[in-house]
Amino acid sequence: MAQLYFYYSTMNAGKSTSLLQSAYNYYERGLNSQIFTAAIDNRVQVGRVSSRIGLSQAAHVYDGDTDIFMAVKQLNSNQKIDCLLIDESQFLSKAQVKQLTQVVDELNIPTLCYGLRTDFVGELFEGSQYLLAWADKLVELKTICHCGRKANMVVRVNEQGEVLREGNQIEIGGNDKYISVCRKHYHQACYQ
Repeated sequence: MAQLYFYYSTMNAGKSTSLLQSAYNYYERGLNSQIFTAAIDNRVQVGRVSSRIGLSQAAHVYDGDTDIFMAVKQLNSNQKIDCLLIDESQFLSKAQVKQLTQVVDELNIPTLCYGLRTDFVGELFEGSQYLLAWADKLVELKTICHCGRKANMVVRVNEQGEVLREGNQIEIGGNDKYISVCRKHYHQACYQ
């Protein structure tokens, strides 16, 4: 029976690397996995999932208007999909997370979502909120703070390395804009 998985973490925990490894595992066994990623993530190339360690693969893109259930249903009618992989799943809407539950429950396609749990002010992203609520399996991917403790928060910084405490929830960036830290260092950086 198919299930909906949410692999979540902060920045730099290897989410995209893990997704690409899962895709390769299906490929190696002669199975068809399909990857979707957010159109808004243009750090490397729109429609491409890339990891910090150099792995990369083409992907279908979704934006706020994409009906993921219908897109997957169409792809599945052309060739059976054995696994659906969603990168940057924090950018999904509530409706799209519901569509993923339909992919699992109606099309019987295992669906693995990879994304951030919270933003730079410690608030849940919409996609993450509903994945945390509706996923069958929750898996935390861990990374570490500069102090060696588990990093579970992220701070946004400007070009001078100064911590930003306000701004739009979504601002695409990598190590140039975000630093993963433990809760203690998050509070020290943001509230002192």
